[in-house]
Amino acid sequence: MRILIAGQTYYPAFNGQSIFMTNLAEGLSQRGHEVLVVVPSNEGHAYRTEVHGVQIQAIKSVQLSFLHQGVFYTPLPGKAVRRIIKNFNPDIVHIHDHYPISRAVVLAAKRAGINTVGTNHFMPENLLPYLPFSNEMKRSFRWLLWQWMLELYNRLDVATAPSRTAAAILRRQGLVKPVYPISCGVDPKRFYVQADIDRSAWRQRYGLDPNKILFLFVGRVDGEKRLDVMIQALSYLQKDNIQLGIVGKGAAMDKLKMMAAELGVEQQVHFTGFVPDEHLPALLNSADVFAMPSEAELLSIASLEAMSCGKPVLAAHARALPELVNEGVNGYLFQPGDAQDAARYMALLANHPTRWLSMGAASLDKARLHSLDRTLQNYEKVYSKVLEKALFPASQPNTRPGRRVKRKIRESIDQL
Repeated sequence: MRILIAGQTYYPAFNGQSIFMTNLAEGLSQRGHEVLVVVPSNEGHAYRTEVHGVQIQAIKSVQLSFLHQGVFYTPLPGKAVRRIIKNFNPDIVHIHDHYPISRAVVLAAKRAGINTVGTNHFMPENLLPYLPFSNEMKRSFRWLLWQWMLELYNRLDVATAPSRTAAAILRRQGLVKPVYPISCGVDPKRFYVQADIDRSAWRQRYGLDPNKILFLFVGRVDGEKRLDVMIQALSYLQKDNIQLGIVGKGAAMDKLKMMAAELGVEQQVHFTGFVPDEHLPALLNSADVFAMPSEAELLSIASLEAMSCGKPVLAAHARALPELVNEGVNGYLFQPGDAQDAARYMALLANHPTRWLSMGAASLDKARLHSLDRTLQNYEKVYSKVLEKALFPASQPNTRPGRRVKRKIRESIDQL
């Protein structure tokens, strides 16, 4: 198949959507498909290149650093997108957001009679912290943000979401097209248990204490990740033998450093900054427990990577995270935003190190169900069914499906 993948972000950007789009594009290419990725240029000017068998067409953009560092925006991409689609002539297009490039891709594909698939990684909670509105206005604006997204996704032939929770959210918000829960996946060839790793050396390399219990977070260091909860929880514990490692960079780093200092735990909170991809598996293997306090995760690739490395998980009981954590089996879930509850579970984990091995093994078993190979196979099935018109045909009007159509959708889902 000739597959055009479009979205707002791609490697080397460090966020969940970028990581998934990169894994998907490169995985599909390795499986023999011809893949073209269309994204805003991270250099401002347009360019074309090829990385790991994937063609990348970067469209001229402007940087929106006033919103968030590393955000690039392409206004009015229609002409460039129409030219790209005409030249590449894809069998199918797969968008990953509802921003200008993806919108232009869908409109151009529909005009050309090309079928469309869309994966949603969006929640208003990911965007609202960066908008200069009061909390009251943000609550009202949340509805508008959903409508903006749904207006485009209800034009698609089929949608996917990273988890059952994420798919259910889309249905509740008003998506009328069929939506399939397909995990973002994790690559067990990269993320696996390394029993013989020199944990002390890897910790010291990134300023982490070799002798203290290490709760490790990996991801964007931004407000919606709720790392403030973990720092406050650490202050409640008042245990010198526990440390929190925060891997990544983002807009909230300075604020979190100030918070750690004010709470008197600056010696226990370590900010490693950006860690290269090739070092992440070893650093995850050097941790004792993985922490994910975010309340807006539609799956959490970082948690899956830690689980694939055999680590227990402490996570917020929010959105899709309960799909990854079985209470008392491979980790614990604390009440979202509740630092005292998080501290209680941190203490429980810290006080029972003999359980880490069995919990890690349970995490590994669960991570195997999310293998990247399975994800790629499921997307190939979705693409094939769309092309065979086995799902909604491209000409289906944007109305709620009838009983017969609903039955057909369920049957198609059961076959995946």
